[in-house]
Formats: sequence, C-alpha cells, structure tokens
Amino acid sequence: MSHVLDGIRVLDFSRVFAAPDSTQVFGDLGADVIKIETPDRGDSCRYLGVTREELEAIGPPSPSFRAFNRNKRSIALDLGAEAGRRVARRLVADADILVNNFRPGTMERWGLGYDELKEAHPRLIYCDFTAYGSEGPLSHIGANDLALQAHSGLMSITGEEGGGPVRAGAAIIDLHASLAIVSGVLAALYHREKTGRGQRVETSLLQSSAHFLSYFYQDYWLTGNLHERMGTANHLSVPNQAFPTSDGYVVIIAPSDEMWKRCAQALDAEKLDVERFSTSSERLRLRKEVIAAMSQVTMRFTKHELHEKLSAARVNVSIVQDIGEAADHPQLRAIGGVFDFETGGAPHRYIATPFRLSETPGTMRSPPPGLGEQTDEILRGAGYSAAEIDALRADGAFGET
Repeated sequence: MSHVLDGIRVLDFSRVFAAPDSTQVFGDLGADVIKIETPDRGDSCRYLGVTREELEAIGPPSPSFRAFNRNKRSIALDLGAEAGRRVARRLVADADILVNNFRPGTMERWGLGYDELKEAHPRLIYCDFTAYGSEGPLSHIGANDLALQAHSGLMSITGEEGGGPVRAGAAIIDLHASLAIVSGVLAALYHREKTGRGQRVETSLLQSSAHFLSYFYQDYWLTGNLHERMGTANHLSVPNQAFPTSDGYVVIIAPSDEMWKRCAQALDAEKLDVERFSTSSERLRLRKEVIAAMSQVTMRFTKHELHEKLSAARVNVSIVQDIGEAADHPQLRAIGGVFDFETGGAPHRYIATPFRLSETPGTMRSPPPGLGEQTDEILRGAGYSAAEIDALRADGAFGET
C-alpha cells in the first residue's frame, strides 16, 4: 500500500506527548521517522504514569509511550558528546523534516539550530515546538499542558460554579498542539514541493491554548466579559450540559429554537414546550429555571432510554461514558479509529490516525521501538561502516560503553 509521505524522512528530537504524537502521524502516513533519544533512559514518557510493578506486569514501555510512538525507529545518541552531535548532523543530511521540543537555545548550543543547518540543507523543514515561543518575556520558561491550562485561562472557566480551578482530564492542549505541528509542517512541505525551499516552522503550547480559547478571547476583547466556571454547562446556549438520569448522566445540546422544540416535545411538552422557554435568548436568561425543569424530567428515564428518545427526535445527545466504555464502543472501530497489531505473538490495540484518506490511508507498520533498538541499522543506512560505528561507540556517541 502506498502512503502520502513515502520517501520522506523525519528526525524526531522530541519527548513526552505533543511533538511525539505529531511525528507519529507522519509515520502513519508513511514517513521514515527516526526518534533520537538519550542513551540512559530515553524519552521520559517510556516510564510515565506507571509504577515499577505496573510496568513489569504489562511489559515496557508505558501506555503513554505506546500511544505516541508507533511507526518509528529509535537511535540512542548522547548529544552532550561531540561524537553524538556529529552523528546527528550527519543524519540531518538525509532528512526532510526535523522536529524538536527543547527550550529555545538548546539545539543551537549543540550546533543543530535552524540557522546553522539551513545553509547546508536549504530543503530542510525545521520545526521548533516550545512552551511559550522563541521570543518574549516567557520564552525561556519550560512548561507542560497543565501549566498552559493555567496560563491560558482555561482553568478559570473549568470546574463547578463557585469552585476552585480544575484541570481538564486529558492533555488537551498538548494534543491540540500536536495537530498544529502536523498542519504547519505539511504546509511547509507543500511549499517546498512548489519552490524547492524548506523553512522554519514554529508553534507552541501558548499558541495552541490561545487557538483553543479563541472565542473566549474574542468575547473578552469585544465586550470585556470574563466567563466563570459553569460545571458542564456552556455560556453559549441552554440546554448545553450534562443531565442526571436514573442510572447515570447524558449530555443534551439543543442550541437552536427548532431543536429545542423537538427536545421539549420528546421529553415533556407540557412542562418544557412553553412560551417562556421558546427562544434561545429567553433560555439563556432563564438558565436555572430551564435546567431545573429539564433535570426533573430526565430523572424519569435511564440513560439509554433518554439517548434513544432524543436521538429519534434529532436532538444532540450523548451518554456520559467512562474510558473503558468509550474505548470499546463499536462506533470507534466502525470509523477505522483503532489499529490492531500483533507484537510478540500478543494482540494489541492502538488509537488510529485522527483522519482517514481514501487513497492513501494511515497504517500501523511497526510497534513503538525499544530504546536505541535500531541504532546500528540507522547508522549503516547513513553510510557508517562497522569500524566507524565501533569508533563512535568508543568516543561516547551512544553514552557510556
């Protein structure tokens, strides 16, 4: 099967979540992704979120590392050693794309910054992914998803009304940023196809978080509104939140007056299909009254009864599922959302590329690599002889011998 990025080579200097997820997408699309890791422990995500006992039970690496590192080859390089940096610079010669997520200035100290590489490699597409960008008063600070949930204002609108700040349950800014990297790099690759010239791509957690909250920022700039925490509710429309049932919760969203009427008639026309609730502006004004009336009605049903009733009425509705229910739901597999792959004789499942191409779909061809698993293979492919590889090892290119 052909892939849209067949023949493209990516050097992946990144760690943890956002950038590794982006390079995994390139791998799904056929690129040869070379993951460059430190020799001692490699990408810290290999051990993230699991105890020693849990890791021994499932076998390394961690679930998080498995989620973001399929379709890659791993080389262990000590970039603190000149021999390791020489190898990295040699690998750049055959690369189309380079992605890193070090703090600004780190790659430059190693002689691997964009300005150092672009003269010799004018076709190189070089992606810098940072926390706060490469300029400005916060550019020198490292940060992660949670820090940007705080900085961006997301935590000021997340949580129960009157409560304290709450972290979103997943690394949503990280993974939003991942697709920003993919978008920027593919745009640069298309530009190179037309002009023959590479370029630098910059994005950050800050840009991703601002994009994520753009409609809140726009509201603030225009009106001065500072929205507060509303639990599962949404300031844009009513109803637009979770409601209790006799055995769980469902989310009901009926923003338009037409959908609201269908919702009200399906649930309890006498109680809900009334004049004072008939327009979106009145429902916003009478939010607490609408929610109280709806909650009394939804408690009469099980979550599945309510889902069936409102789906039939063409109302936006979803059962609040736990992670296991969502992961095993047949709808995910029906849309090609799961890759099945056998490793060591055992079946494993992975979340697939987050889009489908009809002619050149993403595929899984190899499991996440062991630390430095393909070091010698990659070096041979770069033209190193066995004797040269031994000399590099003696010089500390791959860490302590």
